Amino acid sequence: MTGKRRVRWQVLVVRIPAEPSRHRVAVWRELRRVGALQIGQGVWVVPDVAVFADGVARVIELARRGEGEVLVLEAAGRAEADAARLEGLFTAERGEEWAEFLTECARFDAEIDKEIGIAKFTMAELEEEEHSLERLRRWHRDIKARDVFTAPAAAEAAAQLEHCAGRLADYTERVFAALHQM
Repeated sequence: MTGKRRVRWQVLVVRIPAEPSRHRVAVWRELRRVGALQIGQGVWVVPDVAVFADGVARVIELARRGEGEVLVLEAAGRAEADAARLEGLFTAERGEEWAEFLTECARFDAEIDKEIGIAKFTMAELEEEEHSLERLRRWHRDIKARDVFTAPAAAEAAAQLEHCAGRLADYTERVFAALHQM
């Protein structure tokens, strides 16, 4: 092994009875929510870092409730190419999440443009936009926590979130001015 330290991974081998399907769905949703990478039928991996510990524990508990099991193994790529491939696959999934996040930031931006364009400066609309920005902030925080290898789009996502916050600040000032005209 060269100077780069290989990342250790947790491999989760998940087995849950097919019926009732709600247990399989709950486990699948939790695996997706925590950012696990599916590498085979019932086989998922996450980097062996603390940010994934609670999610893995929830997966195990959900499987147990469904009378299933999760076998958790520790692993590393046998060769540097194997380790790089797994890291690349994991980072590509984070890239897809960032792309979706950036699409939502663009929608937020367009929504602010629309409200300014029609001069809809109401408290109800402001509260709706504040909730939208807060949702974006939570989503950004969640993806960033999972993005342990820092996907290329992470920096752009942070910049777009700041842009959205600036747009909301501008919109807030417009609402305040509209509501306090004398």
